Amino acid sequence: ARRSLASPVVSGVLCPCGSLRAAAAASPGPGAEGGGGGGNAAPCGRSLCEASEQDRRLRALFQKLDVNRDGALCIHDLAEGLGRLGLHRTELDLLKIVKAGDKDLDGQLDFEEFVHYLQDHEKKLRLVFKSLDKKNDGRIDAQEIVQSLRDLGVKISEQQAEKILKSMDKNGTMTIDWNEWRDYHLLHPVENIPEIILYWKHSTIFDVGENLTVPDEFTVEERQTGMWWRHLVAGGGAGAVSRTCTAPLDRLKVLMQVHASRSNNMCIIGGFTQMIREGGTRSLWRGNGINVLKIAPESAIKFMAYEQIKRFIGTDQEMLRIHERLLAGSLAGAIAQSSIYPMEVLKTRMALRKTGQYSGMLDCAKNILLKEGMAAFYKGYIPNMLGIIPYAGIDLAVYETLKNAWLQRYAINSADPGVFVLLACGTISSTCGQLASYPLALVRTRMQAQASVEGAPEVTMRGLFKHILKTEGAFGLYRGLAPNFMKVIPAVSISYVVYENLKMTLGVQSR
Repeated sequence: ARRSLASPVVSGVLCPCGSLRAAAAASPGPGAEGGGGGGNAAPCGRSLCEASEQDRRLRALFQKLDVNRDGALCIHDLAEGLGRLGLHRTELDLLKIVKAGDKDLDGQLDFEEFVHYLQDHEKKLRLVFKSLDKKNDGRIDAQEIVQSLRDLGVKISEQQAEKILKSMDKNGTMTIDWNEWRDYHLLHPVENIPEIILYWKHSTIFDVGENLTVPDEFTVEERQTGMWWRHLVAGGGAGAVSRTCTAPLDRLKVLMQVHASRSNNMCIIGGFTQMIREGGTRSLWRGNGINVLKIAPESAIKFMAYEQIKRFIGTDQEMLRIHERLLAGSLAGAIAQSSIYPMEVLKTRMALRKTGQYSGMLDCAKNILLKEGMAAFYKGYIPNMLGIIPYAGIDLAVYETLKNAWLQRYAINSADPGVFVLLACGTISSTCGQLASYPLALVRTRMQAQASVEGAPEVTMRGLFKHILKTEGAFGLYRGLAPNFMKVIPAVSISYVVYENLKMTLGVQSR
């Protein structure tokens, strides 16, 4: 097992109450004797906690790590200083420590930045400790670790939980108190338990044109610091760029869903040729404007609805269980889709329009309203709603299965799967979700495309399913699947790159 950093180094810096807060307000003046609780006293009231004493101890640790004595800690200082204390961290771990605490962006930590880093990291660790301590007895045992991770959808055996315990347990009791937990993690930026749920977020960075996934969970810290809206803005921007880049394939998919049949067999090259011949190169992006515009309202409504539904469910867990996430996510998706559904119909009509048919989105909406009435804006609504559950359910189930498989087999020292594993898991799960709900999506698109004519019989979902199966067979329910799958990998890759760049621009700390 890895030796604890706090034995004896960090333990000597922290007061028995487990607080670093006193150190932040350190002042050189003498403190009150005997825990009199002056301005320098820590919350526990112990004389040992006086700020000047805390300051001295933190400075002692800082000086031990400051190998070249220049008053700042760089990656080299941390590597050598921690190595002398018998602790070995990877260069990536050390880089994360420096990046997390480096407020003036000079590539190193001065004493004040070092103290602030320890404080901020301790807050995160305390949140995680409280969420793991199910019995509220101030100690964590193997069963609590198993149960907590199971609540998050991560399955581990009790033997694996005991291994995690042994690496932190200094006194051999096979339980961890707050001091042991904090001492083990304090100068180590990433560990199995604290960051699993953060590492494995995926829905904000995957935009394959269908916004039916279950929303991401945000931690208490992310909600309090306002990082949640920055993640949403970065995700929305990534989706806009991704959808624009893959719009030609999306329009081809819509055309094949509506017009392809046994008698009119459209292929990918033939479809592109037909679009360019009819309206030029610009016609490849028809319908993309409204497709991008609907990202912002849909994401905002979905997030707000998800948060409200979580409160309605009444769970006291910071993170929802898998079945609760599916329920809350599906309901939030249904509310968001209901709110912006007229935009979905407009997108389909704009993608299918002939050159010169409409002057723009507003003209298209006006024509539909005048000729077909308000009901036309909700054509295909039922199959669209029915498609949310199989899409979200299978996407979530496949992603959790792949995540658990990776954690069981490869997560030895860290829960960080790396970019390629994340992208692969997200791509596979999204593809499986699309495959399961595709027949409903095809029927929805055909119903949206059907212009209402006075006196003509109304097309129903059931009638359309029967007609397709009768005239084209089961294969007819998967028309347009090829261009749909062709856009998944480029869409996911573009989303990820743009998302990461927007996160940096918006000042979101990388996890």
